[in-house]
Amino acid sequence: MKVIARIPQMVLGFALAYAGVGHLTTRRTEFQAQVPSVFADYADFVVLASGVVEIALGVGLIALWKYRVQIGWLAAAFFVAIFWGNISQYVNGVDAFGLDTDTKRLVRLFFQPLLVMWALLSTGAWSAWRNKRSQRLDIDLEEDTIYGEAQIMTQRQEVKVLHTYKDLEL
Repeated sequence: MKVIARIPQMVLGFALAYAGVGHLTTRRTEFQAQVPSVFADYADFVVLASGVVEIALGVGLIALWKYRVQIGWLAAAFFVAIFWGNISQYVNGVDAFGLDTDTKRLVRLFFQPLLVMWALLSTGAWSAWRNKRSQRLDIDLEEDTIYGEAQIMTQRQEVKVLHTYKDLEL
């Protein structure tokens, strides 16, 4: 893979690691504001745990290229899981991270799907899923299909089917 294609994945990795460190240190209180009220008693634990997960995902995106597709899916799932906290912040009108109006909090909600897409596209997770799912058949027939050979190729195997005139008799 070319270096330029790895940049979006690395930027996402550094952003996750940076946010994770913020969970554990200076921005801990602000992150607690995003914890849904259902988990209010465990807000500090939720923030610490999600910070550790963000650091792990960030380091994985930066350093573990062999597992980039799997880490991409994990990062996307993480962004989906924490979306509940963003919705809670909007519904409850909680100020944090400069989101001090309902409009700002609402606009923030529309960025979460972009993070999910970023995780899936920058790691190749989406294209790997699409390629695995499609496994389409490419048929290449020689000129005379009655006596010729049809080659049906899939991504995993090549199947040769010989056609003869007798095979076509009804």
